[in-house]
Amino acid sequence: MWKKIVFSLFLVISAAIAFLAAKAQVTLFSTFNQAHRDYENKLADVDLGDIEVNSDKNIVNILVVGNDFREESGYSASGLTDTMIIATMDKKHGALKTASLMRDCCVEIPGYGYNKLNSANSFGKIELLYKTIAQNFNIRLDGYVEIDFNSFVDVVDAVGGVKVTLTESEAEYLNTTNFIRKKQYRNVKVGEQTLNGHQALGYCRIRKKGTTVNGLRDDYGRTWRQRTVINAVFDKVKKMPKTKWLSVANKVMKNIKTDLTNEEILSYLVDVLTMGTTKIHQLQIPLEGYYRTVYNGEFPKLGSCLVMTDGVSTEYNVMENANALNEYIFSYNGKNSFKYGSFESKEE
Repeated sequence: MWKKIVFSLFLVISAAIAFLAAKAQVTLFSTFNQAHRDYENKLADVDLGDIEVNSDKNIVNILVVGNDFREESGYSASGLTDTMIIATMDKKHGALKTASLMRDCCVEIPGYGYNKLNSANSFGKIELLYKTIAQNFNIRLDGYVEIDFNSFVDVVDAVGGVKVTLTESEAEYLNTTNFIRKKQYRNVKVGEQTLNGHQALGYCRIRKKGTTVNGLRDDYGRTWRQRTVINAVFDKVKKMPKTKWLSVANKVMKNIKTDLTNEEILSYLVDVLTMGTTKIHQLQIPLEGYYRTVYNGEFPKLGSCLVMTDGVSTEYNVMENANALNEYIFSYNGKNSFKYGSFESKEE
C-alpha cells in the first residue's frame, strides 16, 4: 500500500526545491528533521558476511517498509512488516521502479529457518530483514524508510480525502469490523463517496472478504484497492497549489523512520528531479507462474504461505524470482513492459 506514497512524497518535495529557490535547503531540512532517525541500524553498515549481493553505483535501492506497529497487533516491539517494497531510482536508464515483496513468501531467515518474509523484522528488526532479503534475493540496499499506519491516514486527510466506489460487501465489512479503527467513522455507504484517512486505510486493508467493483477478491482485491487510493492521493497532490506541497510532507514526515541522512535524502531528491520522470514501474515478487500457494502441511508452522518455484517444478526454489528481481532492478530500462521467461508485466 505504501510504494507510490513514498515516491509521491519524494516527487512533491523535489518540485518544491525549484519553487522555494534559495530557501529550499533550509526549508527541506526542517521538514526532513521531523523523521525519526535510526543511524544505529544503517543498512550500509550491516555485515552481510559471505552473502553475495548485486549493486550498481548508478542505481539506488531503498527498502520501503509498511509496519503494522500497533499494540493490539501483538507485535508492538518491532511489528510485522506487512508491506515490503524495494524502491529503485535507476539513473542509468532514467526510470523509477518499485518491487513489492509479498509478505507471505516462504523464505529462509538467517538463524530462524523457513518462515514468512514479514516475520524477519519481528525476529531481528530491520537488520535481519535486510539480511533475509540479501540472502534470498541477492540485492544490496542503500537505506530504508519505515512508514506506519498513521502516515497513511495523515496523507489522505492532508489532501482532503479520496473518492472511491464501495460495493455492498465492502461497505458492510467496513461498518461491522475494526478495519476502520475509529468507530465514529464506520458509517460508509455503497457507491461513490469521499473517504477520510481512517476509512481509506480500512478500505485498503480488506483482504479476506469483500469484492471490488471490478470483481477482485483476496490479496488481488487488496492490492487493487491500494493502487486505487494511492493514485487518487497522487492526483490530488498534483492539483494542489505548490505552496501546500510542503505542508503535506510536514504532516507525514513525523511518522517516518529512516537511516538516511538529510544530505542523502536531498541528493536523491535532486536526482529524481533531474531525471524528469514521474512514471513509476511496478513489479510483484513472486512473479505470476513462479510460485504456488500452500495452505497446510508442507510448512505446518506457517499456515498458508507462498512457495516460490522455478516455474516448471513445484519444488521450493527462489532462484528464478531472485534472477527476475535482479534483472528488473539492474537491467530493465522501463521502455516497454518487463518480461522474464513466461512472465510479462502489465503496466498500470
